[in-house]
Amino acid sequence: MLSSIQIKDFAIIDHIELELEAGMTALTGETGAGKSILVDALMFVTGTRAGTDIIRHGCDKAEVSASFTLTRNPLSENWFKEQDIAHDGECVLRRLMSRDGRSRAWVNGQAMPVQALRQLGETLVDVHGQMEYQSLMRRSAQRELLDQHGNNAEILARVADSWSSLKSLLTQRDETQRSAADRNERLSLLRYQLSELDTLAPQADELAGLTAERQLHAHSGKLAQGVRQLAEILREDDTHTAEQVMSRAVTVARQLVTIDTRMTGTLQLLEEALIACREAADGVQRYESELDADPARQEWVEQRLAALETAARKHRTTVDALPQVQESCRAEVMRLESLEFTLEQLNMQIESASKRFAADCKKLSDARKVAATALSERVSSLMQGLGMPGGRLVIQINALSEGDASSHGADEVEFMVSANPGQPLKPLAKVASGGELSRISLSIQVAAVESVPCPTLVFDEVDAGVGGGVAEMVGRQLRTLGERAQVLCVTHLPQVASQAHAQVRVTKLTDGKHTRTALEILNHAARIEEIARMLGGTQVSDTARSHAAEMLAGAAVSPSRKKARR
Repeated sequence: MLSSIQIKDFAIIDHIELELEAGMTALTGETGAGKSILVDALMFVTGTRAGTDIIRHGCDKAEVSASFTLTRNPLSENWFKEQDIAHDGECVLRRLMSRDGRSRAWVNGQAMPVQALRQLGETLVDVHGQMEYQSLMRRSAQRELLDQHGNNAEILARVADSWSSLKSLLTQRDETQRSAADRNERLSLLRYQLSELDTLAPQADELAGLTAERQLHAHSGKLAQGVRQLAEILREDDTHTAEQVMSRAVTVARQLVTIDTRMTGTLQLLEEALIACREAADGVQRYESELDADPARQEWVEQRLAALETAARKHRTTVDALPQVQESCRAEVMRLESLEFTLEQLNMQIESASKRFAADCKKLSDARKVAATALSERVSSLMQGLGMPGGRLVIQINALSEGDASSHGADEVEFMVSANPGQPLKPLAKVASGGELSRISLSIQVAAVESVPCPTLVFDEVDAGVGGGVAEMVGRQLRTLGERAQVLCVTHLPQVASQAHAQVRVTKLTDGKHTRTALEILNHAARIEEIARMLGGTQVSDTARSHAAEMLAGAAVSPSRKKARR
């Protein structure tokens, strides 16, 4: 449960700290004092999206911290295990929103992405707003609430998985059938293209080799002339060749070594140079003997390059990519040739997947019917306890046509309501009275949260549109919820506030320049004054005080001695 919350520079709140206990706590105060801002701050620190507009005017950042005890909260325990974070039975959330739009969050001192914070927050706090019934008008929301009440998450996951498999197979079949529609024409074209490519037989990296060979053929004359010059210089000149010069140099050096051994190094270098010169001369002779201009080969190279470039343009690709195009054509031909067999296989797989999906939908439908009966009975009982004698809710589970089934199953869920005895059932969306909608919505919310293991429940003016004895019934119901979970209730109704175990007064203060919100946890005497104000307005009479005291006594609310610190 929520044990404390600290809020700094959030909306019109400058700095507030509030300690809370189990049971039902009513948040009361004048309209606009900031009661719902407390709910907004709690939602912010548990991961709800927010913008820079939450930052108090003139401040650089807003900060909210909240401490929770994790007793009997297996969902939170699992989250901490998955994140490998120690907690010792306590969870401390902290979140900042900077003026530059950056939001940072921490869990027990460890930095955490806001998405992970939101996942944890969903296991700690469940918020119900005064306009909750608007979402309940949507059949999708009704279906989700019923599945949540029936704990159908596991079977829903199986239905979604089988639907995904079936949809994938259906998509494959559609694509295959579209291919089959022009199969013969396309197969003929592909076979012709493949025949051309097979005849051409493009090779990987062939372009580079042919381009280099073309370059060689283009300069064959210059090459022959240069090689002849080298041969003459190195070995074939009639006067002095390089080989003759080097040979004479070696001879002279050998004579000098016999006189002075210091010439030995020079002799070795000259001998090595002579060997290199002879090898070079041999290499030039071999190259010249192999250098033979071949016009036929040159013409073949040009034709080969032209054929490759033409094929590349035809297939709108590069020459180097032609081998891949060839293999793609071959694979497509094989696929189209085996298309009839593929269709037969797909149809068999679709039949099997359809049976699996139908079986999963049947299990989900059966589970929904069981949950619908239990939830209908519970909500009907709550409606009658909220001043709607004879009121009842019937949750109808209607089968969808095969083509309308989806990942949510093959059912259409609709909440049907009769607000008074003798009235026919009508869709919830067509209930006209705002007060009736509020009470029906509250009954549904109460019944729903009873099946959710969330230790802190927040009701933000869910009693809007009711009053008198019905308001007292609403308060009693919220107090009953407070016996099994922590309940925070923002309310304007004294009948509801008097039923709370504890009460916090929210006050807006201003000095003409700045406005701020203050909190005060009320003792018994202060509660009498606050409830009397709620009963009688700004002028509190002794009669109102007496009535307030009777209301508190009737609810048997123990005085709270908690302290709130600004």
